[in-house]
Amino acid sequence: MSVLEKFQRSWWLFKSSVQVILNHKRLLVFPVVIFVFTVLIALFFIVPVALPPTGFSYTDGAHWNAVAHGLFTHQTAQEAAEGAVPSGLTRAGIVYAVFLYFVSMFAATFFNVAFTNEILGALTGNGVSIRRGLRFARTRLVSILMWTLFAGLVGLVIRTIEEKLDWVGRLVAKFLGMAWSLACVFAIPVIVQAEPTTNPLVILRRSAQTLRKTWGEALIGYVGLQFGGALMVFSSIVLIIGTLVVSIMLENYWLLAVVGLAWLLALCAFAYLGSVASHVYRGALYLYAATGAIPSPYTKELLDMAWRLKKA
Repeated sequence: MSVLEKFQRSWWLFKSSVQVILNHKRLLVFPVVIFVFTVLIALFFIVPVALPPTGFSYTDGAHWNAVAHGLFTHQTAQEAAEGAVPSGLTRAGIVYAVFLYFVSMFAATFFNVAFTNEILGALTGNGVSIRRGLRFARTRLVSILMWTLFAGLVGLVIRTIEEKLDWVGRLVAKFLGMAWSLACVFAIPVIVQAEPTTNPLVILRRSAQTLRKTWGEALIGYVGLQFGGALMVFSSIVLIIGTLVVSIMLENYWLLAVVGLAWLLALCAFAYLGSVASHVYRGALYLYAATGAIPSPYTKELLDMAWRLKKA
């Protein structure tokens, strides 16, 4: 496939995904709600550790030193003189970091289940409801919890291998991470649509089977929506160079500042839209793989080309 053909294919995928979003505009609101809830959950667990009573004002550096002493190890005078690097977290700090890691993964999985439920509903002709999505996710709490623990442990194992075995570890971790990403690409849709299960290995197997059944064994990666990144890089270069030239000619650098701010806002908006579009596209891929249905306005040809294949 030529570069132009890849660009055209990605453009049509992007247009199709955006069309679904325009038909169900609440899909754009859902990530904002997820972000707000995630921040509130993070604050709920971070504030008690960051703002315990230490006998000092919260604006006093001594308070933050006391908090840091509870979470991080510190050099002795001899170690400082020898230039030793602090070893990192204390045991309490490690426990707290691991706890936050799993809490954040659980929250991300819970909200992704809610979001995916509404995406699949939109792709099958139903409306989108934030409340219904969150209510549905509550019915899958046990599945979400068990998958979070399993996926979190796998992530920690891969990270440990990468850190402990130097370049060999990084190479092994890269292949393990690739295989893991492929196997669990449909884990969230499986939690949403398949028969509920508390066994995360069943969820992983269903996800991998759904992938292999439709696209085969020779997969090396997910193609996704590549159009947006290429378009933003190209347009950004043209815009910035053009604005810089005009600003120099007019000796008016406020123009560069205004255009730069507008470009930054447009970049954020486009990235947000692209992120939602990617979720919609993955939902369409799952429906196609699991049921054979081709959600409008996608085509079979576009959905068949969702993955990079190994060369024979």
